Amino acid sequence: MSELGATLRAWRDRLSPADAGLPQGPARRAKGLRREELADLARISVDYVVRLEQGRFGTPSAQVLAALARALRLSTAERDHLYRLAGQAPPADGRLGDRVPPGLRRVVDRLGESTAVAVFAADWHLLRWNPAWAALVGDPAAVPPAMRNFARETFPLAGDGPRMSHWPVVSHARAELEAAAASDLRRATGRFPHDPRLSGLIATLVAGNDRFARLWSAGAVGTHRADHKVIEHPGAGPIEVDCDVLTDGDAELKVVILTPVPESEARLTALVTLGAPV
Repeated sequence: MSELGATLRAWRDRLSPADAGLPQGPARRAKGLRREELADLARISVDYVVRLEQGRFGTPSAQVLAALARALRLSTAERDHLYRLAGQAPPADGRLGDRVPPGLRRVVDRLGESTAVAVFAADWHLLRWNPAWAALVGDPAAVPPAMRNFARETFPLAGDGPRMSHWPVVSHARAELEAAAASDLRRATGRFPHDPRLSGLIATLVAGNDRFARLWSAGAVGTHRADHKVIEHPGAGPIEVDCDVLTDGDAELKVVILTPVPESEARLTALVTLGAPV
């Protein structure tokens, strides 16, 4: 039996007829739903349910998977797992998520004094940051919310107000960074195709930044994962960091970690703990 088949059987066994809106009927030998009942609820043939559970199938269509998910009363996470087991991409919810889960908030808030961490939405809108981040690049709370966006930072527009990073930030591979940021936004449009904030951001950047417009027209799809930067802090001098980007959850929140190289670690620690450069 395939993994898909075994999982479907487990979900069918756990769902009672009453939970599925069916009459309980007389004493039953089958635990959970019968195959015939699942087939009727999903409006597919019993033979197809048998072949799915026995691993004798091609690639179920998205329509069949959606029908099975409804019939089995699957959660969103279970529905997405069903699609992936069947070799299909889970359906996009269409809208960005800005909620930072409690566990992720704890990680950001409790990380050490020498690690700057921030959480961004899938469109690179800044959602949360720790004291080390504020000490290193400047406190984002002093910047208008609309400007707290890494894409706006990377592709500035004429007449832009205060920037998210208060001090100059030099990337060791600027062209690669710009290409990665643009391709990451295009990937986000596939995951969140109906989000007005994301579509508005892209329209603004295409109209107002020639470099972004050229990269966008190239159609590349990808992710931004890493970079190496130097923050030109006005008091502490240049602080060199490695930048790593992790992705969390279905909302595809981006956890950005700026780790100072050994030569810069003491300066960042002093900025956080003492509020003064060394």
